[in-house]
Amino acid sequence: MSSAPQGLSMTIDGAPAPADRWIDVRNPATGEVFAQAPAASAADLDRAVAAAGRAFPGWAATPVAERKAALQRASGIIKAHADELADLFVQEQGRPLPGAKAEILGAAMWMAATTLLDIPVEVTEDSATRRIEVHHVPLGVVCGIVPWNFPVLLAVWKIAPALLAGNTLVLKPSPFTPLTTLRIGELIHGCFPPGVFNILSGGDELGPLMTAHKGFAKISFTGSTATGRRVMESAAKDLKRITLELGGNDAAIVLPDVDVDAVADQLFEGAFHNTAQVCVATKRLYIHEDIYDRLRDRLHRLAKETPVGDGAQQGVRYGPVQNEPQYRRVRDLLADARAGGLTLLEGGPVPDTGYFIPLTLVDNPPEDSRVVVEEAFGPVLPLLKWSDLDDVIARANDTEYGLAGAVWSADVSKALEVAHRLDTGTVWINQNLQSTPFTPLAGAKQSGFGQENGLAGLMEFTRPKSIFIPKDSAA
Repeated sequence: MSSAPQGLSMTIDGAPAPADRWIDVRNPATGEVFAQAPAASAADLDRAVAAAGRAFPGWAATPVAERKAALQRASGIIKAHADELADLFVQEQGRPLPGAKAEILGAAMWMAATTLLDIPVEVTEDSATRRIEVHHVPLGVVCGIVPWNFPVLLAVWKIAPALLAGNTLVLKPSPFTPLTTLRIGELIHGCFPPGVFNILSGGDELGPLMTAHKGFAKISFTGSTATGRRVMESAAKDLKRITLELGGNDAAIVLPDVDVDAVADQLFEGAFHNTAQVCVATKRLYIHEDIYDRLRDRLHRLAKETPVGDGAQQGVRYGPVQNEPQYRRVRDLLADARAGGLTLLEGGPVPDTGYFIPLTLVDNPPEDSRVVVEEAFGPVLPLLKWSDLDDVIARANDTEYGLAGAVWSADVSKALEVAHRLDTGTVWINQNLQSTPFTPLAGAKQSGFGQENGLAGLMEFTRPKSIFIPKDSAA
């Protein structure tokens, strides 16, 4: 694996932007600083927003076909540099190399696929006297704030629709995972006119500066519900539009008719993929009492057999928790479970260095325990026993979150009945963690506001403009 490149730059106004301050970037597998990233100042932010503002009229007027071609060129460059980017990704994010490369290639695919979408012109009336057209026009300068769990893919979820719709963008990666995004900025900024696509990195102080900046027409934020509330409050002061993709405490309900051996691996991956740092991962697994013991034991065996370690090492399936604050939160949750006398079923050994936590199952804890109520966002999965279908659906819905859920059954029609009763934005049947560039992701309750992906997600970066066109009465 190559070492981290030195001197990665922010991108402002189509050019590398020097910095006079830096933030440390740690490898979560060791806990050690291995690189530094630029720390944007308030003046850097002003420059980026001003550049984006200058670029907006020209980019908005650029034919859609040309905007699509620019995104397709950028997609090709990301794909061509997938090996380099994946190496860097592993060092800062911690995910094993195959998963890191899969995200890079998936992001490149997503960017290209988004260009297959077209913003429609709606005709609400076409009578003898007039035609009414509803166009959907870009908003202006957009702020994108990206988390650390999927730093490249979730950046593309903002870059592609924002730019395709004709907006300009200032993007901020997480201070825990800025490097791969900065490198992508260096690689693709030439695909767009100066000012169209800007990237600023920095510490925790940069996000609030961005959400409060009067130059943004919209904030697109992915992160925790607590931070999302602060983003919404900040944006309200000057009526910025917002999209918030926030936390989840997603439930999967396993009906008694499943083939335990056939579904166990899928259930396990649906919970622990990316070391369970997935907003739509299964975080509460409700298992019917008839199959509870068998499925619990099978999942525990998988936890003991699955290799966890440094993502740079071959054969490792899951890496560390990505950063120290999240590591401490997960450890605190486990300490609370132990103090409460709950039964923890731990997986195999993990390295002593870095931010590693064993894959851990919690055996049928009380519904009101912290490990059930709170989103762990780490490798901790409560297994909960049920017997009555109405009761388990009520338990699954008894949360402030509503991002995703899943139903597992040999009877798809029965599972579909359950799916309709789950109060979430997405429900999977006999699958999990699925998404496509053409399907919206939207949260219910405290899991979000607005939509990402698909035509609905693209339209979030536009506003309607109705035009009343008279017709020649003589004609």
